[in-house]
This record gives sequence, structure tokens and C-alpha cells, in this order.
Amino acid sequence: MPFLLIIIIAIALVFDFLNGMHDSSNIVATMISSRALSPQKALGMTAIAEFSGPFLFGVAVATTIGSEVVDPAAISSAVIIAALSAAILWNLLTWYFGWPSSTSHALIGGLIGAVAVAEGFGTIHLAGLQKVLLALFISPILGLALGYLVVKLIYFLARGATPGVNTLFKRGQWGTSVALALSHGTNDAQKTMGIIAMAMVTTGYVTEFQVPWWVITVSAGAIALGTLTGGWRLIQTLGGKFYKIRPVHAFGSQLTSASIILGAALLGGPVSTTQVVSSSIMGAGSADRVSKVRWTVARDIAVAWLLTIPVSALMAAGIYLLVNLFL
Repeated sequence: MPFLLIIIIAIALVFDFLNGMHDSSNIVATMISSRALSPQKALGMTAIAEFSGPFLFGVAVATTIGSEVVDPAAISSAVIIAALSAAILWNLLTWYFGWPSSTSHALIGGLIGAVAVAEGFGTIHLAGLQKVLLALFISPILGLALGYLVVKLIYFLARGATPGVNTLFKRGQWGTSVALALSHGTNDAQKTMGIIAMAMVTTGYVTEFQVPWWVITVSAGAIALGTLTGGWRLIQTLGGKFYKIRPVHAFGSQLTSASIILGAALLGGPVSTTQVVSSSIMGAGSADRVSKVRWTVARDIAVAWLLTIPVSALMAAGIYLLVNLFL
């Protein structure tokens, strides 16, 4: 295996680990906040499900990331290193400040910025980019709307129930959180798989784009290990800053998020787990009353959402110029 490929795989797995650490909050925040499980049990169960996801539901997203967004002929080792490095820096920055931003947006922005500088904008596949952007921007809207409707439906079905129904919602989160973790592992670990498979082609290790079993295994393992660390700054944001989350909100938002993310993964759309979960939580709270949600927090998240792709693209462009001097 070429030494340069080993370096790229190492950087990709660092990105994957940070993705798990950054996004673990998406799965466990509401579960911990509603006291359905202890933090340790929630993170452990989530990590196991994250690892299992890619083996159960295929690698359609990896194919989208690896071959449909930019011209494979325009991809070089310097481009891949620049894109990954920009995404890692953005993830660390947003984690430090507790901003629930998107690792998906960061990686896509990094690829676009590095390729644009290296080979020009003509090498970007508009059809593939449109597919990605539609998935990234429509999914939070779906999360907000479906989160609202799911909780409204739950209230209708549970009308007249005693407070003991909260126990049912807490236990129900064991299933919905596993489904959410499976969908996250299926969708997000595949982004790293796509990058590694892309690097294998550019370094000449293989002649065509494919995702071998060992790439699936190490990528799933890295995101699972990152999940175990827990992104506590982001857990605090998602678990308490929007509003006081009750078991019904947690159950409804998890069910909504898992359905959207898994559906996108099966269709090959690399959605942002952070944005889907955040919007689902807001939708669930709005089902009580719109004023229940602290929309100023939502505004801050929306700003980070809009900035991620252009900022990571600019960062990747600058990093590419530096890396290209040494490769």
C-alpha cells in the first residue's frame, strides 16, 4: 500500500472519529435529558449501533461522496488531504464553541473548495452537487415539519392517558435511539468510506471506485469510538438550550430523525444528522406551542448551517495551496 495512501487513510479516520464525537450528541442528548438512560449506557448502546449501521444498509452514500460530486479525474491526494483537513478544523472549532454544525456540509465544502482551486469549477458535477444540496437543505425542513406532526399525533393517540405514559415514552426511546444510531452510522460513516475509496483510486492502489470490506470496518469502528467519547458541549446545547425536553419530545424527535436519515442513506443522499436532529427537536417542542422553543438558539444554529460550506471551502482552498507545495 502506498505510503501517501496510508497518510490519507489516517487523516480520514481522524475525521471519522471526530464525526462520531461531534455527532454523538445528536443521538443521546434527548435520551439523557429526558432521563431515559444514563449517559454511559446511552453512549455505549449508540456506539454499537453506529458500528453496525453500514453493514446492514449498504454504501450508497459512499458512492455519492466518492464519485458523483466532482470529476474523479480532478481528485488528487492534495485535494483529499485539503478537504479532510478543512472539515476537521471546522468540526473542532464548532465543537469547542458548542455549535451543532454539520460534518457533512464541512466535507462537501472542503471537496468543492479544494477541487475548484486545483482544477477549476468545471470539474464539479452539477447534477451530483444538486443531489447533495437538496438532501442537505430539505432534510431539516422535513425534520421540523415531521417532528411537529409526530408529536401532535402522539398527543392525539395518548389523550386521556395517565402520567405513567411517560414510562412508555422513556422505554420507547431505547428503540428509537438505536434506530437513530443505525441511521447515523449508515449515513455518516459512509462519507469517510467514500473518501478512502477515492484515495485508493488516486494513488493507484485500485483501478476503479469500490468500497472493500476492510474500509467499511475501519470507518465504522472509528465513528463508533468517537461516539463513545461523547460531545458533551453539544449534548448540552441539544439537550437543554432549546427548551425543557420531556420524554414525549425525545421519543417523537428521535423517531422523526431516524426515519429521515435512514431514508436518505438508502437513497444515497448525504444529509446532516445535526441539522435533522436539531430541527426535529424544534418541531417536537413547537407541537406544544411555538413560543416554547428558544428560537434564538435555532437562529445561531442556522447561521452556522449557512456558513459551513463556504467557510470550509475557503479553508480547503488555502490548505490545498500549501499541501500542493509539498506533494
